[in-house]
Amino acid sequence: MAESEKKQKTNWHSMEADEVIDKLNTDKENGLGDEEITERQEKYGKNKLPKGKKNPWWKRLLEQFNNILIYVLMAAAIVTAIMGHWIDTWVILAVVIINAIIGFIQEGKAEKALESISNMLSLGAVVKRKGNKKNIEAENLVPGDIILLKSGDKIPADVRLFKSRNLQVEESPLTGESTAVDKSVDPVEQDAILGDQSSMAFSGTVVTYGKAQGVVVATGADTELGKINKMISEVEKITTPLLQQIENFGKWLSLIILLITAGFFAFGYFYHERSLDDMFLAAIGLVVAAIPEGLPAIMTITLAIGVQRMAGRNAIIRSLPSVETLGSVNVICSDKTGTLTRNEMTAQTIVTAENVYTVKGTGYEPEGEILLDEKKANPDDDKVLKRLLQTIRCSNNAEIKKNDEGKWTLTGVPTEGALLTLSYKGGMKDFKPKRIDQVPFESEHKYSASLNKVDDEVFIFVTGAPERLIDMCEKQLTTEGEKKIERKFWEEKMEEIAAKGQRMLAAAFQNGGNDRSEIEKEDVEKDQIFLGLIGIIDPAREEAIEAIKECKQAGVNVKMITGDHAITAKAIGKQIGIGDGEKAKTGKELEEMGDEEMKEVVKEYDVYARTSPEHKLRLVKALQANGKLVAMTGDGVNDAPALKKANIGIAMGIKGTEVTKDASEMVLADDNFASIVNAIEEGRTVYDNIRKALLFILPTNGAESVVLMSAILLGITMPITPAQILWVNMVTAVTLALALSFEPMEENVMERQPRGSDESILGKFFIWRIAFVSILIGGITLGVFKYMQSLDQTDAVARTVAVNSLVAGQLFYLFNSRKIKLSSIGKNFFNNKYAFYAAGALIALQAFFVYVPFMNNFFNTEAIELSYWLYPLATGVAVFIIVEIEKFIARKISGD
Repeated sequence: MAESEKKQKTNWHSMEADEVIDKLNTDKENGLGDEEITERQEKYGKNKLPKGKKNPWWKRLLEQFNNILIYVLMAAAIVTAIMGHWIDTWVILAVVIINAIIGFIQEGKAEKALESISNMLSLGAVVKRKGNKKNIEAENLVPGDIILLKSGDKIPADVRLFKSRNLQVEESPLTGESTAVDKSVDPVEQDAILGDQSSMAFSGTVVTYGKAQGVVVATGADTELGKINKMISEVEKITTPLLQQIENFGKWLSLIILLITAGFFAFGYFYHERSLDDMFLAAIGLVVAAIPEGLPAIMTITLAIGVQRMAGRNAIIRSLPSVETLGSVNVICSDKTGTLTRNEMTAQTIVTAENVYTVKGTGYEPEGEILLDEKKANPDDDKVLKRLLQTIRCSNNAEIKKNDEGKWTLTGVPTEGALLTLSYKGGMKDFKPKRIDQVPFESEHKYSASLNKVDDEVFIFVTGAPERLIDMCEKQLTTEGEKKIERKFWEEKMEEIAAKGQRMLAAAFQNGGNDRSEIEKEDVEKDQIFLGLIGIIDPAREEAIEAIKECKQAGVNVKMITGDHAITAKAIGKQIGIGDGEKAKTGKELEEMGDEEMKEVVKEYDVYARTSPEHKLRLVKALQANGKLVAMTGDGVNDAPALKKANIGIAMGIKGTEVTKDASEMVLADDNFASIVNAIEEGRTVYDNIRKALLFILPTNGAESVVLMSAILLGITMPITPAQILWVNMVTAVTLALALSFEPMEENVMERQPRGSDESILGKFFIWRIAFVSILIGGITLGVFKYMQSLDQTDAVARTVAVNSLVAGQLFYLFNSRKIKLSSIGKNFFNNKYAFYAAGALIALQAFFVYVPFMNNFFNTEAIELSYWLYPLATGVAVFIIVEIEKFIARKISGD
């Protein structure tokens, strides 16, 4: 057992009800007195969840600046201010501030998680105090209070039941159980997990049927809901792979820039004996050239564009860096109910004494055929099937209908909804014989019965638990008439249906006698004629099956973690492609494991059943301890701690609770698991585009640095001034690099394995490309400058042509950068219109730079002859051709 779970707790669920009442020193008839209530309120406090400590808004805003690249940007702003170039200073500061505001708005929403979970608590409660029933505010409950529950109540605290009549509780937000759970007063095993503690009713869940009385055993933070709240507050947020890599990259880049600058400063000063003023200006120019001040802005914009694209594909991103994280995820842990399945119970199998039928269609939409041997069955030609369909139609209190959006919805119990839908599929929609009397379902007798008049005859129709109905029957109906019931046959069929993960119901009937006007339980529980079994299941989403296939192809492993029973989980898992249908681990087994053993188990098992919130959290931690990047999907409160701990939490937008949405980084607007695959595609595309932006921006800065370092080494006039460098950096980042943010998805994006969490964002190939292109563009630019000087042109003209050559080299290299290794020449050359818009904008800006007088004065440039534009054009063409040749050679060497 995990160290964190060893602390002692009282197992109220395994104790007799009277023992619980004695231990809590209360009276189940009269409740607590005033003095006891006051004492306990002082001891236990209010029945409400503790509020998480919030960061003030100003602190959260300041934290947005705590990033190495932001420091680098601010350093660039200080440098430009020192140089007196205030326009550049304000531009850089604006980028910093915009970046911080975007992060502040996005991340501020995450503070709502603890507030939302508090809203799940009940506002009121009915208790017995001093012998009288009283309505009190739920926050005033104390352990030992005697509480009364009825249908529709939200349970206000954890309660040990001591009196129950047909109590059913909807626990799916807390446990993941897909249907309402029957409750009883009997104690259960001491090691029973949350979903099996039938003697308990838990805070935040809802009574769907029946009524009960119980004693409050835990309030506030001590409830199961409170424990989840505590887990959410204790889970530490982890930084995304991209942010980790960019932070490391920024640190190394800063160090390298400072070391190189210091080295060249010393070389120029001592070797060439240049003045301190000259070398100081050269050093500032080198720092400005090397700092990629546009990178944080380009990253933010690329992520924001990814957010927009994902929103168009039903994935709402709540935290910008999470966009890219999706692209590196290699494990998805998914809840079953409502995520991989529809959360709509559906009949799939009918078994009669002679036939096994398959039922098509899913959910409560009454569309689909009943098939026998792959052919449509006709109930009018099959009297057993017809009678079974009539039975489930009559002994039913559910209602299905289309809502305003055209979707079929259920009013009533999900199992009855499944049976009613099945009867509609069998043509019984208009079969509405007069109901004379009924025996409603009760958990004690496990069936419901209806007395109906069909034509001129009166029948008792019964549906319920198979083992109960078999005990009530002496005969079974066949096409040849009534025969003695074959109990062994039905037991075998029940095992076959259970192996498919389907829950079972049975149907039976008897002729009630034409003069009967009412029925009692004694009338129903004997002389019934058994009709058959119906297997129902919460069916898998069809789109989820295809999505899981795509995940496997993309190297993403999918694991199912559910509160449902193991046999159901294994069957659904096999159907949708998770696991082999044989292997699964239960919460009980996980409970016994240490953390090291669990790290091994998660490598082998893909299906986990009957899990609690603690188990889900431990599974996510175990996967992360194995070096996996984990996405966790879910819709219930029980999923929230694991969602927050996962590298990316994915909540369901329609059926998900506010708690899970606030604990997540992404919300699926359509609750469709398939949308996760779309999001992974977009995540990988975003990462590709960020790498393309790096591959473009860094050689841009590198080329400028090569020009300046060469000038220092050669002891010649600076070919480009610091102010001109800032101009180049600003216009290329704003126009060219931005165009790469809009690059569409590459064709093989979902055929690649996820990148490793420790994989460098650059790598050896990137470093080679950056160095190669930096030397190529920088060398040509330096050559153009020297050539213009040889023509006896002024330094201003030579620098103007050199700047234009540098920009042209970068412009043409933009089109190289659109494909990292593949050739940029091909059918998709024109599929990013923004690249051509950027090229047009850059040409206009450079014309403005060259020919507008105040720009000449500001940047020390001169208007040049039209013929001199041939040098920048030749530079650009040469760069494009040479880089394409380099890509071709690289592909041949690597075998790509």
